[in-house]
Amino acid sequence: MQGNATAISESLSIGARDQSDRHAPWRLSVAPMLDWTDKHCRYLHRLLTKNTLLYTEMVTTGGLLHGAERRHLRMDECEHPVALQLGGSDAADLAQCARIGARWGYDEINLNCGCPSERVQRGAFGACLMAEPQLVADGVKAMVDAVDIPVTVKHRIGIDREESYDFVRDFVGTVSLAGCRVFIVHARNAWLKGLSPKENREIPPLRYELVYRLKRDFPDLTIVLNGGVTTNEQIAEHLLHVDGVMVGREAYHHPWIMSDWDARFFGNSACGLSQDEVEAEMVAYMVRDAAEDGTPWSAIARHMLGMHHGRRGARLWRQVWSDHKLKTESPLKVWELARSHLQVDAQLAA
Repeated sequence: MQGNATAISESLSIGARDQSDRHAPWRLSVAPMLDWTDKHCRYLHRLLTKNTLLYTEMVTTGGLLHGAERRHLRMDECEHPVALQLGGSDAADLAQCARIGARWGYDEINLNCGCPSERVQRGAFGACLMAEPQLVADGVKAMVDAVDIPVTVKHRIGIDREESYDFVRDFVGTVSLAGCRVFIVHARNAWLKGLSPKENREIPPLRYELVYRLKRDFPDLTIVLNGGVTTNEQIAEHLLHVDGVMVGREAYHHPWIMSDWDARFFGNSACGLSQDEVEAEMVAYMVRDAAEDGTPWSAIARHMLGMHHGRRGARLWRQVWSDHKLKTESPLKVWELARSHLQVDAQLAA
């Protein structure tokens, strides 16, 4: 990164770009993350930011067409704007699933062309689809024809050792002709063999300049950058080159980073809640969701464990919410115990 990141951040925060850019739907988003960004996680994130676009976990077309719709798609009205990410390659199945997603009220349908896991490859979707841009275009066209909400694609800059910019440029060009106007670009290659999904997030080098170049070459498309973004200063600098930034694991592990995004990047009021007030809202949600759906509080609390990151007493607070011996207790009692440890530890450290 070049230049003074703090100055860049401040200039963007006070509106260096015009108002329409600052309120674009894809200006800032939280990445779809398997086993993480479920409805409970999204409820927490929505307490912290009202404007940031949220994504579901990837839902396969087979799982949706042959499984329980409600289990995959139920959401809280407060989650909007929220997008459904699909995994699949059959155009007819994608179209049907897009219709289902639209019927459930999702604001966007996103096609996964970036996941490198072997399980996903066996299903002939994810990152391996980048080798078949026309197949992706056919699926996108089917979905665009099926729904009135945006259809977007999330992909990598390349697969395996293919590092030519022409590869990703031609992929975007082909798919855009099918009606996709928004491309979320993870700025790493996906190695389909030899690396685990975790290693695929760390070993292939980040090449942000290729994502910037896509925006220059396709000025009429919305280009969103994803991959390796961990600070607000990085977000601000990337926004000088692309239309939006998607943040993944940093938002999940340290969710409080999102608490000033509405003010900093959208020109609106910040969330206005303290960390303790957010926790109180989540406890109330645990009680409500247990009554409505029988959800154990532990299934919700796991998404909160990074809330007090960097705060005195956070370690003991996490230990309480993670204690399996407390699963039979009410979330209110667990909350009281967690807070007492937080307060005691903070006093000892003072």
